[in-house]
Amino acid sequence: MAEVRSMFREVLPKQGQLSVEDVTTMVTCKPKILPLKYLTLEKLEKMQQTAQDTVCQQKMAEKENGK
Repeated sequence: MAEVRSMFREVLPKQGQLSVEDVTTMVTCKPKILPLKYLTLEKLEKMQQTAQDTVCQQKMAEKENGK
């Protein structure tokens, strides 16, 4: 495989110590706000949907009985 040449070349000291500072630290960031629905809101939506369904069924039954 061909070597990839970099713009930077590696420099190592000829005297002294070579030290590497690679310390991982905790970084705080803003909390991500997700569009979540509350359980109560989901329950209310479900109740509203069932109520609409029953009203619709009652209207259909009245139409059938009225004929």
